Amino acid sequence: MLALGTSTAVMADDSRFVIQVEPGKKGIVKALANQMGGEIKVDADGFIAASFDGKSLDEVKGLLNNPHIRLIEEDPRRVLLAAYQDDVGNPAVEQLAPYAYYQSQANQLTLQSGQKVCVIDSGIAGGTGETGGYNYDFDWSVITGDNDSGTGNWNEDGGPHGTHVAGTVGAADNGFGVIGMAPGVPMHIIKVFNAAGWGYSSDLAFAAQKCTNAGANIITMSLGGGGANSTEENAFNTFRANGGLVLAAAGNDGNNMRSYPAGYKSVMMIGANDADNNIADFSQFPSNTKTSGRGKRATTETHDGFGVEVTAGGVDTLSTYPAGGATLSSMSADNTAYASSAMENQGFAAGATYNMGTAEATDSGANGKICIIARGNISFQDKVANCENSGGIGAIIYNNEPGMLYGTLGSPNNTSIPAVGATQADGPALEAASAASVDVSAGDYGYMSGTSMATPAVAGVAALVWSNHPTCSGEEIRTALKATAEDQGASGRDDYFGYGIAKAAAASNYLNANACTGAVDGGDGDGGGDPEPCKGGPKKCG
Repeated sequence: MLALGTSTAVMADDSRFVIQVEPGKKGIVKALANQMGGEIKVDADGFIAASFDGKSLDEVKGLLNNPHIRLIEEDPRRVLLAAYQDDVGNPAVEQLAPYAYYQSQANQLTLQSGQKVCVIDSGIAGGTGETGGYNYDFDWSVITGDNDSGTGNWNEDGGPHGTHVAGTVGAADNGFGVIGMAPGVPMHIIKVFNAAGWGYSSDLAFAAQKCTNAGANIITMSLGGGGANSTEENAFNTFRANGGLVLAAAGNDGNNMRSYPAGYKSVMMIGANDADNNIADFSQFPSNTKTSGRGKRATTETHDGFGVEVTAGGVDTLSTYPAGGATLSSMSADNTAYASSAMENQGFAAGATYNMGTAEATDSGANGKICIIARGNISFQDKVANCENSGGIGAIIYNNEPGMLYGTLGSPNNTSIPAVGATQADGPALEAASAASVDVSAGDYGYMSGTSMATPAVAGVAALVWSNHPTCSGEEIRTALKATAEDQGASGRDDYFGYGIAKAAAASNYLNANACTGAVDGGDGDGGGDPEPCKGGPKKCG
């Protein structure tokens, strides 16, 4: 299991700034920036981003005192944010559905044409990248992308995060691997991160323009950081005003801090829940009420976009990895397959079973056998070591609390036999089995946890729903998702779940009954002040 998190404290290169310019005057401003020692990092419509070595914001404002400059602001960093069961089996030979596929009713709706999801992340495994190679579990004929001079080719992974996210959105329905929430949906990949795991707000603003140019009507971002930025906010405001839908992860710090870009009104903030409909302990929960200014000038505003709007499965989420970049496990007992989680030590072992209890000492009865071990009292490594030192050839450790056991053997790892985790519920069956097998190998599929995983799940749900109701706007799809989310936690909207767990079929049924305008206001708190957005997404709007 991998969880990618971020602090919401503002992370910034103190010498990098976004400069908004008047139409047609960007060349003049770029020349001035270069003359003043600046290095242009982003050259987008209406703005540039540049670094000025060792200069403060005030110093740069002084250097670039020019009537063609509308605004200069800091360019904060953005970083990657990493009752139902997964199908049981080996994704190398059969197709598995992650639990969120059922939990959010993606299995109850069929994708129609007309949608394109823009994934802003760390690229996708379409070749040999930083983690692994080509993953075959995508319909590559409907996937396009944009390169970035700083991060490399979009179809070469900059770490597994982007491939995992893209698989959650739209891994193909092809009989093997995993199935995405909107299987085979066209995607446009923009690589703004590499293995270092961070970029800037200006990169995201420029990426939003690229998403529009590619004809996407949904943007999903499993990333964030502290500090709002007006250029970034304007980019997503424009995408939304042109009929699109923007989603971003709430963040993984488990506090009530607001992360950006998720915290903008135009962006739908997504939280994470587990397979048992519980809120994830890492999922951030900012209030939907925001106070600006100080003292007598302070103003307070309530808007759904300031807080979590809906959640989806984001704990121990199975999805695609760059080929060979994940550790995959499979396990059976008495010829019945059971869910498992790889610990470490690649290899295959099969044989008779031996119950070692909590395996707190060596036991000669385990010689030549698969050790069935209960969690508790000592470390996982010590348990596996006692099995191996007893002559055991493989180890299965089942949980002592509900759910799957996800664990590692520590560092340094002094064991060599394959070892896997299992659920508490399967413990009795494993203890009763006479024979078992465990297989741990490099694979193309693996688990991650985070609001990073929940966000593409909702993006896939949105694509499913919207494809069945193509005359709706992105904002109307957003309202339908909130109006039909399954309420969890405190009754009604709350800061943790927002309106609840997103449900694809329920949202589609709601639109069938009420049309795009709907019957229930999702409670976005804007008082109806925003103009009615263009319908159909940016590819159909000016």
